[in-house]
Amino acid sequence: MMYAILCYHEEDVVCSWSKEEDAAVMAKIAAVQERLTKAGKMGASLRLLPTTAATTLRKTQDGPLVIDGPFTETKEQLLGFYLVDADDLDDMLSIVRDLSEVNPGATYEVRPVRAFFPDRRSADQKTGT
Repeated sequence: MMYAILCYHEEDVVCSWSKEEDAAVMAKIAAVQERLTKAGKMGASLRLLPTTAATTLRKTQDGPLVIDGPFTETKEQLLGFYLVDADDLDDMLSIVRDLSEVNPGATYEVRPVRAFFPDRRSADQKTGT
């Protein structure tokens, strides 16, 4: 089963790390990623730019409203995510425990992922599969 691991952290804390501190955390994370890659479980892994680089499109009226920033009212921000192929939830939680060991202060949200292929869906609907 494919899972998304969403990584949340306090952006002001992470952005205040020195280059050396950031490199040290990223090296530890890379070691976990390398192990997952060798096991054939690692999918995409992306680090997001700060929320100050974000743009939000909100459709609450006629015509969408486009605004700078995510304007979240939370202490933590989404800083990146992983796609991982795990055997089951227990396997996935074991992987997340490894990530949390090397990235203290982070919060990880795990969600099962289903691939979305619009062309395939319409073909499956036509054939009844």
